[in-house]
Amino acid sequence: MRIQNRNRLIAVLLAGVMSAALFTGCGQKEKAAVREEYPPQEQSVESMQQSTLPSEAQESLSDIVVGVEGWSAFDENVTIKIPVYDRHIAGAPDVTNNYWTDWIQENFGDKYNITIEFVAINRTEVLADYALLAEKGELPTIFMEYDFPKLAQWAAQGYLAEFDFDEFMKVAPTYYQRMVDLGQLSYTGLDGKTYFALAQRPYYNTDYGFVTLYRKDWLEQIGYDAYPDNWADEKEMLLKLKTSGICRYPCGGKQISGSGVDRNYEYRTFPLDEENWACYGDYAIPALGDEANKKLLRRENEKYNLGLIEPNFDTIDEEAARRNFANGRTLYYQGYIAADLDWVNAFYEKNPDGRLAVKITKNIVDREGGTVPALRANNPFGMMVGFSSGADENQIKAAWMYMEWMTLDKNLFTMQWGIAGENYILAKNGTPTPVVNYTGKCMQGVGNNKDYWCITTETRTAGTIEDIVAASTPKNIPQDFTSEMIANYYGQLEAAEAGYAVSDCNFAVVLESVPKYQSTLLDLYADYRYRITKCNPEEFDLVYDELAEEYAKAGYQNIVDERREAYRAGKSTRLK
Repeated sequence: MRIQNRNRLIAVLLAGVMSAALFTGCGQKEKAAVREEYPPQEQSVESMQQSTLPSEAQESLSDIVVGVEGWSAFDENVTIKIPVYDRHIAGAPDVTNNYWTDWIQENFGDKYNITIEFVAINRTEVLADYALLAEKGELPTIFMEYDFPKLAQWAAQGYLAEFDFDEFMKVAPTYYQRMVDLGQLSYTGLDGKTYFALAQRPYYNTDYGFVTLYRKDWLEQIGYDAYPDNWADEKEMLLKLKTSGICRYPCGGKQISGSGVDRNYEYRTFPLDEENWACYGDYAIPALGDEANKKLLRRENEKYNLGLIEPNFDTIDEEAARRNFANGRTLYYQGYIAADLDWVNAFYEKNPDGRLAVKITKNIVDREGGTVPALRANNPFGMMVGFSSGADENQIKAAWMYMEWMTLDKNLFTMQWGIAGENYILAKNGTPTPVVNYTGKCMQGVGNNKDYWCITTETRTAGTIEDIVAASTPKNIPQDFTSEMIANYYGQLEAAEAGYAVSDCNFAVVLESVPKYQSTLLDLYADYRYRITKCNPEEFDLVYDELAEEYAKAGYQNIVDERREAYRAGKSTRLK
């Protein structure tokens, strides 16, 4: 096994083309994502990995038992450190020490003489936490992240080890073969070498688990059967709610914080301009100064000046926003759905006669309102998994064993759904039904243990997409949102197939300006966003343009210029 330190700045290869035209692979009743074929990059990208092993490597496997059947316990104990996100959710188990970390140790670690230590990573401070671990010489054996720039930065800092897929597949053949079947190997190269294994992401061209729930009972009081699908009608509805006295600030409002805020996909002009998409399309750093962002903030400014947003919205954190929804101060709230959801439960406790509904995505272009049904599509792979350059060969092998073990159906099912009779019961159709409000010894972590099993897949699967959605619908409440959530999934799928699912551009070079300026820009954006939202409509253009210029000078222009240079040099993915 070759494990090599990389201490120089490396050019990152992310081969393949991600585009809205490719987002058609998820069938309506498929259990997992369909394999996609991606054309090779231009000659400027030279390090695409091959999708099959060299013939000599295949020959060397003829006398080797691959996978679990070929595993045996290590002669001497091997300790591996595995990161797990700490999301600081009240009431959730300690992410490093709970029933499920013990279950993994007992069912995997003890059998192979491996000690597993879980390392808590603050979800909102990922880079800072890893940097601190590096300073202490305590980097985990495994690196896991969704954002490619973070992995690129770690590679440039020498944190990641190079490895060979012919060795990997001997230990983890199920994991490896799935990457082959899904056409993922072309995304694993760094400077012509292999640095990543990639998890699966079923249904990657939708975000069906993230929904908007709104007060259906309020809308019916003012004569609406469903949430309007264009801005003119929506604005009229919101003003009626306000003037009728039903809700003073129907749009609520909350603080702007961190990356991923103010996603502007629905305000973009389609078909997309490819260079603009490459330079301004990334969601992590708000694109203040781009036309789509300006349209979005003009809308927010209009809402604020119509009195639809809380005047002190910049002091409202996420917890307060949830309370405001439950207490009848806002029309809607957005979040990821689960069988047991605190903010949904809180709503019905406060409003036993209240009725909610899912705002369903529709493939409708609101030309007058200036929006399209666009959404951010994920990469066609889930978690990117790398390995520490400070780990020895046995630790790397143990990490691969862990990945394969977690991928096997029996183990994955148990980690995702829990213990029968405790966390779930089997329905008549054979699919598991979660036990709601379970607080026993087998209590799962956030997202049904997702921060443990995300190393192999992004979705808890059992049956068809309808079965999966039904299992994640909130339970033990006065309403059943299953049919609406399924309709929302198919609405998103229709929009995706119409070309409105957009993947962000990825670059084949390390963008040095991103880590240099990102933190400063996020802080600036929060301040500028409040000022732009609260200004007089007549002053909007002046205020916006002045602050956008300051934002550019603070480092955003450096990022845009570096992205443009990489794009024009052919060192990025492309739209098709």
